[in-house]
Amino acid sequence: QVMLVESGGGLVQPGGSLRLSCTASHFTLDYYAIGWFRQAPGKEREGVSCISSSDGSTYYADSVKGRFTISRDNAKNTVYLQMNSLKPEDTAVYLCATGCDDSDYAIWGQGTQVTVSS
Repeated sequence: QVMLVESGGGLVQPGGSLRLSCTASHFTLDYYAIGWFRQAPGKEREGVSCISSSDGSTYYADSVKGRFTISRDNAKNTVYLQMNSLKPEDTAVYLCATGCDDSDYAIWGQGTQVTVSS
């Protein structure tokens, strides 16, 4: 079964860092743009960052620009999201998906919880 698996979430204090991983199972990530999305309680899911399959170009939402960095390691079939200077408003379930759009036709992971709190 093709799937994406996120890991690396947890509880961190404001100003702290986490690195999320998105690993593909039973398919190769090389040919896909991969997006990170997040959904906080009571809010709509929003796109956070995306990395292309071809030239590695990246996109960041304004709310995370300068704090988050997306990267990919095709040899490990994994995309990472390095999150620095975390804020309480970054608290959400973080999900990765194939593509940069919030699409029902994408392959989605199950999500990993990130909580930023003192």
